[in-house]
Amino acid sequence: MTPSELLRAFVRTRASLDGAEVFFWWTGDVYSWAPVEPYRRVFGFEGINAARLTEDEETGGYRLLTREAAFYLDPLSREILETWEDKPVVHVWNDPANQRLRPFPMPVTSLGDQVCFSLEIPLAHPSPLPVAEFPANSADDTYRALELFQFFAPASVLDAGAGPDADAVSVPATMSWMRMSPYLPWMEQAQRPGGLAFHCRGRKLGAYAEVPERTREYIAAHHPEYAHAPEQWTEPNETSWTYFRRLAAS
Repeated sequence: MTPSELLRAFVRTRASLDGAEVFFWWTGDVYSWAPVEPYRRVFGFEGINAARLTEDEETGGYRLLTREAAFYLDPLSREILETWEDKPVVHVWNDPANQRLRPFPMPVTSLGDQVCFSLEIPLAHPSPLPVAEFPANSADDTYRALELFQFFAPASVLDAGAGPDADAVSVPATMSWMRMSPYLPWMEQAQRPGGLAFHCRGRKLGAYAEVPERTREYIAAHHPEYAHAPEQWTEPNETSWTYFRRLAAS
């Protein structure tokens, strides 16, 4: 397949070609690691991404308009945390969390009646939280992380005109995600060696109503706009680090 054909197959997996809202929900855990210390499960983690796809005429690709909310949970009870070690928990409210998707030789693996699209994203950019300003929250003036995504879809997504999902604008999908990152700014662990490993899995939902009720209620009580995908492209993207900086300045 050409890169353009692969991208079209991927966006049918990740979103919907007709611009309809698409929701992914995921759940998992967050582990801390440090030299000569055992790994420790510090949080559960659960979230949603609300997405809408548009064509990008400039690049021949697509724009993925999304916002995402995710919540740190007690690792045993799985209840949403409000404090951790007497510190207020800052949940994930990333709006926007947009992507420009251009044709490229996307890694895809055949798994019989499924295919897996793999996205490996190493990040290294100036930190929104310089150490001199945020010594308790930031260990480096460069933010470094590794994001590893896998999206699983029916194999027919690659075969135009073949199979029940071949020409659908959107196909069923599941996903896995892992992130290696520094400690979160609100944890105030910046001077401690080590960091965090996120390990999650999830699926594409048929509708927002399929999001777990507890999560929908929390979103409705705090930021009800996260029940829908953005209508317009905006930038720059929000991250946990930029969101924390805005909270610190308010």
